[in-house]
Amino acid sequence: MDSITAWQSGTLCGIVSWIAIAPYLNVTQKLRSFVQPWVTHRVIAETSLVLQIQRYQHRFLDALFSGLSCVVSVPFYTAFLPLLFWSGHGKLARQMTLLMAFCDYLGNCIKDVVSAARPSSPPVRRLTATKDEEDNALEYGLPSSHTLNTVCLSGYLLHYVLSYTQLEEDSLKFAGVVIVCLFVSLIGIGRIYLGMHSLVDVIVGLAFGLVILAFWLTVHAKIDNFVVLGQNVTTFWAALCFLLLFAYPTPECPTPSFEYHTAFTGVAFGIVTGVHQTYHQFHHEAVPRIFTPQLTTPAFLGRMLVGIPTILLVKFCSKALAKWILPVVSNTLGIPVRSTSYIPALIGPSNGKKSNDLKQAGYLQKLLFFSNEESFDVDTGIRFLQYAGLAWSVVDLVPSLFSYLSL
Repeated sequence: MDSITAWQSGTLCGIVSWIAIAPYLNVTQKLRSFVQPWVTHRVIAETSLVLQIQRYQHRFLDALFSGLSCVVSVPFYTAFLPLLFWSGHGKLARQMTLLMAFCDYLGNCIKDVVSAARPSSPPVRRLTATKDEEDNALEYGLPSSHTLNTVCLSGYLLHYVLSYTQLEEDSLKFAGVVIVCLFVSLIGIGRIYLGMHSLVDVIVGLAFGLVILAFWLTVHAKIDNFVVLGQNVTTFWAALCFLLLFAYPTPECPTPSFEYHTAFTGVAFGIVTGVHQTYHQFHHEAVPRIFTPQLTTPAFLGRMLVGIPTILLVKFCSKALAKWILPVVSNTLGIPVRSTSYIPALIGPSNGKKSNDLKQAGYLQKLLFFSNEESFDVDTGIRFLQYAGLAWSVVDLVPSLFSYLSL
């Protein structure tokens, strides 16, 4: 118990120290001034390569690469992971959720530290087939998040499948590696074809993805054991999520990256909290798995029909509840609050600063009321609680309904 507490305290104290020291040493600006000019030069120099690849423009390729981009996007994983939990593969689902949150946070941190632009459009043709892709285009370019996430998640999925099935044939293992490499290659080429990234973005995304995957494969068992059987799990994870909001670097200009990581950090918190509380009831290794007599395909379809509307309802209710509670609590504590978009009553002349003013305000200042704007951006807390509630319902509320309905 003492060693666990020491480990948790050390981790949190380390993050607090970084939050305090990094602004004093101006770490973000120094790294940006060192890396950004080189990345910008590479992006400009590689414009001709992007244009050469886009010379093969075809409707089939447009549909193929746009579809692949949607398949490996954060919204897709957010929709896919609940089904993985309900299929009985809880360990894989929670590990992929935490790995996704880890990748999303680190990838977005690197994007906003470097603050390097994507390929200029025009002359590059940028194809954004969905609203999600349009929002992604507002982020900085390096590294390619799609490439980074695909390397980590497909690599971990391959590792899980090989471990779960205990395949001994080298030919099957080799085939799995080839399929993963082919998939990653198609994603990387697709990001260039769609005009979303340069070659340097994809290569850096691939490199960071391999490093993160190698690190995760060394610690995933310990992390999973801590989540399901550890001490002070909910308290530690809540403090960790809170501090990570402050540790996030300030970009050169505001981008949606901070919002994305806040949402998925909320998902990770909801999953960890729910799994830790209900592990022995719904998420242990002996739970029924899909395609077995204990969990037939019709029963799984029944779970989907019950589960999906339930988590959507919880997402709506948790957002509404957070929009009501957070301003009340803030006013009670005397903390001035504002809202960017969620609460119209809090969007006023004093909150609608010019973009130049917003560019000067880092996310740390936006989260605290001692900024130049002297207000707290309540949208961050609302977004976090909304997605935490959704994730909690996936692993706690909905499995309870399954048990009640004998699904």
